[in-house]
Amino acid sequence: MPLITLGEIIDLALMTFFVGYIFSGMIPVRRESYDPLLHYKRGFDFEGLKFTIMATAPAIIFHELAHKFVAISFGMHAVFMAFYRSTFTLMLGIFTIISKLTGFGFMFFVPGFVEISGSGTGLQFTLAAFAGPFVNLVLWLGAWFVLKNKKYKKKNYLLLVLTSRINMFLFIFNMLPIPGFDGYKVFTGLIRAFI
Repeated sequence: MPLITLGEIIDLALMTFFVGYIFSGMIPVRRESYDPLLHYKRGFDFEGLKFTIMATAPAIIFHELAHKFVAISFGMHAVFMAFYRSTFTLMLGIFTIISKLTGFGFMFFVPGFVEISGSGTGLQFTLAAFAGPFVNLVLWLGAWFVLKNKKYKKKNYLLLVLTSRINMFLFIFNMLPIPGFDGYKVFTGLIRAFI
């Protein structure tokens, strides 16, 4: 069986586009020329969508793939699924779209998840659960380090700031010890492994 299937690649692509669409318009885009009427012009902002995807997609894609590949490395079966593959996450996605279209402003969205099955030790399941937030931690601290040491081109400044903030949020949010979150699986797994 391949490490990643065509269905998972399609799910990753659709999730990437959907996340880019949801956050487009919320993330400021640095443009070469300023047009004060741009906001009022008709048409879809493809430049904004592209920038939003570049800012958000790596955090989510690498997070989910880390869960998958760590689980596979322990001999477990792991499949990535986009939000529309589960009734609960599909309902959250629909709520998020309605929220964006109506300007409601509140969004809680799970763009994708990895379903892990098979046999493994509690510590192996804990490490698979921690792999996703760990990737966000590395991306957050990596972007922060580059910004702190001014090792970037001026045109990449906003992208690095957003990468740092998005990954900081995802790391902290995912590590909350609340049922359904990665943090809950990590903390309960550690407690079971060492007590």
